[in-house]
Amino acid sequence: MTTSICFENVSKKFAMQQYRPRSWQETLVSFFGKKKSHDLTRHEPKKDFWVLKDINFEVQPGETISIIGANGAGKSTLLKLLTSIIRPTRGKIEINGRISALLELGTGFHPDLSGRENVYLNGAILGLSRQQIKRKLDKIIDFAELERFIDVPVRNYSSGMYVRLGFAVAVHTDPEILIIDEVLAVGDAAFQRKCMDRIDHLRHKGVTIILVTHSTDTVRDICQRAIWLDKGKIRADGPTETVIKQYVWHTYEEESPIVTAEVATVEEEVTAETAEIETEVAEVEEEIAVAPKRWGNGEVTIEKVHFLDGQGHPRDFFATGESFTLEIAYHAKQHIKRPVFGMAIHRNDNIHITGPNTQFANLKISWIEGTGVVRYTVPALSLLEGTYHVSVAVHNWQDTQMFDYHDQLYLFHVMPGEGERFGLITLNGDWSWQNNPIDKTTS
Repeated sequence: MTTSICFENVSKKFAMQQYRPRSWQETLVSFFGKKKSHDLTRHEPKKDFWVLKDINFEVQPGETISIIGANGAGKSTLLKLLTSIIRPTRGKIEINGRISALLELGTGFHPDLSGRENVYLNGAILGLSRQQIKRKLDKIIDFAELERFIDVPVRNYSSGMYVRLGFAVAVHTDPEILIIDEVLAVGDAAFQRKCMDRIDHLRHKGVTIILVTHSTDTVRDICQRAIWLDKGKIRADGPTETVIKQYVWHTYEEESPIVTAEVATVEEEVTAETAEIETEVAEVEEEIAVAPKRWGNGEVTIEKVHFLDGQGHPRDFFATGESFTLEIAYHAKQHIKRPVFGMAIHRNDNIHITGPNTQFANLKISWIEGTGVVRYTVPALSLLEGTYHVSVAVHNWQDTQMFDYHDQLYLFHVMPGEGERFGLITLNGDWSWQNNPIDKTTS
């Protein structure tokens, strides 16, 4: 099978009509003018919007690749160019091989025709004769699980029925190149597994497959290569795991300013509460009722909390296996003997994971006064992918006085690293293997 795909400097633009609300003066003039108009918006000059810009890549026969990226990155436009639904503004696309595609929900279906008639229509579009389609019809209907509804007009189909029929046609018409958009997410779990099994079967037959999905697990399972699109340009193209890691890191970096702003807001609230504690120590019980996320007698206050990477830079996202440090900045308003600093980590479903402190670690801090910093460092973070909430505290050695407690006021994210991906933590264990040869003398 000599299928191949080649994109050379492909770009696609759309002319976007801009609108803006009319001013009250414009509305008044329009209303009393010769050409009355009650439209409260005004057309602005059309502006060119480049959905894709200078796209270059090749797909070799039998490759299974995924196009990943955020919504609006240009993934669906690229697939429409592949299937000749639209043409590029400039550049060259070469495709060798018969394409079968499952794109937007209902694409290629005529709503007034029955499911059976639409199978024949889609098969004809793909270049199959009526006899060829007839030979495959029973398999298509059986795979789609639509025996009872195959002669019903598809306008009456649910979204799941649309997907089942569309996918069944796409994979049973002997495609040389199979293109699948995110529509598989509409199907139920059982049908998704069925689709993945069929895709795996086609992959082993040598069919070239291009998949668009937001499921990184699906990409890892079936794709040898991934292309990351970002704002119409290729940001990365290479082995699946490498590209996914770059993409996920990028999404965390983009979210980081938002999370940082949230942490800054928490720190401002904490600072404000600190001032209140220092001036109203006698009313701590009342403050607990008002601010249950933080409590303590205020003799020692936690001023700031930061998460640091291996280079000491503040960050709120980490990879499994990476160095992680929790930094606690404190202020002791008087001489405090033998304080204990601690922290607790909860997953976002409130499962308590761990709660280390300086006392458990046998770190005896003789006394503190004024400002200082306590750090807890993990050389290799064993947590797996997820969002985690952190509590911090400082109390006396006997644990009879709580100076300051912040209950899950801080959060960080863990993104996938190399190796394990499922569960809560990695044990960092080592696998070994030994093959015992068969003793032929005893057999």
